[in-house]
Formats: sequence, C-alpha cells, structure tokens
Amino acid sequence: MPVPIALSSVPNTQTGRVPDVAVIDELLPVLAADSLPRLIVLGSDASLAAVLTHLMRTERLHVEVGFVPVEASYASRVYQTGTGNAAARRAVEGRAIETPLIRDDTGTVLVGRASITGVDGAKLEGEAYVDDTMLFSGTVTTMLISPTMTMPGVRARVRKGMRKRTWVSGRAAQLGTPRAVVTRDGITAERTVPRSTFYRFEQPWLLVR
Repeated sequence: MPVPIALSSVPNTQTGRVPDVAVIDELLPVLAADSLPRLIVLGSDASLAAVLTHLMRTERLHVEVGFVPVEASYASRVYQTGTGNAAARRAVEGRAIETPLIRDDTGTVLVGRASITGVDGAKLEGEAYVDDTMLFSGTVTTMLISPTMTMPGVRARVRKGMRKRTWVSGRAAQLGTPRAVVTRDGITAERTVPRSTFYRFEQPWLLVR
C-alpha cells in the first residue's frame, strides 16, 4: 500500500493485513530502546486490533500507538484520526492520550465494530445487557458493539429488521445465545459461540492524536 508522505522518513516494516505476532515482536526491542516508544500502524481496523491485542497480552500498553487508516473505517470514526497524509502527520507529531481499551472474552481487542448474528445469516436469538440495562431479549437481526474514545468505553445496539435502535453505553456488553457468529473488525470467527462479552480492560491504551 502507498506510504503517506508524512511517513516517508519513518522506518517501516511490511506485514500482512493482520500483522503476525512474530513481526510485532521483532519491532518491540527497538521500541524498548526509545525513551518515548511509538508504533504507527498503517493499515485497516484489523491491523490496529492485532497490534493492540499483542501489546495487551504482552503487557506493553505503555507503547504509544498512532493509527493511519488506509481508508475511512469504523475505527477512524471512533478515534477521529482522519485518513491519508493528515492521519500520518497526526501519528508522527501528535501526543498520546489514554483511551479505553475494549477487549472480549477471547482476549481480542476491538477497535472499530463487532457484529453478532445468528448462524448462516439467521436472526440472532438470545438476551443481551449493557451493564445492568437490557439491550434485547428475543430475536434481532444483528447486535453491534463499538468502542468509545471516552468513558465508559463500550456501546452496543441492535438492528431489528431495517431499524437500528439507540446506542447504549457502559463498561461491558454481554450476550447469551444458543449459537451466534461474531465478526470483529471485519474478521469473522470460525466457531460459533453460546455467549460473548466485550468490556473495558483495566488498563487504557495510548492513542496518538
């Protein structure tokens, strides 16, 4: 993918759409030698989620992370990063702010949007809550979850038919269901699940803006 001008003088490493953890691990010792470590992710929501997931699992959330989306995305809207060279300049010159980190019960970080549906496109059956507020009970078309840049950190809503309900914000969004399919930041899980929880991690991440 083309590198924005603002990143042309920044050392870079090419990866796949979802960076391999081995590639991230090769960069971390270099960052550790810097008194103000900063990692800039040029890619998709899934790319950013993969990097943050690894930083969280390896207890390296002190690393500042800039995000340069290749195109407008759910995460670019959540974190107001912009795109292209404007986002690249912000990632290089901006300052880091503590931002709620949202993960799920599989230990995977969510940065843009998760959608939960029934199997093979069927309606989603079950019951869901955001903190103590019931989101739905029965059947809906889709359950949507997204991070927020400020507290409490996560929000969810459902789509019923063509209608979208209002977002409900909280610390955690929980679903119980006979069977469901979860798609996180464009990546659909291979296995169906009987429950799914997205919640604010105890430690924030450092978003450069």
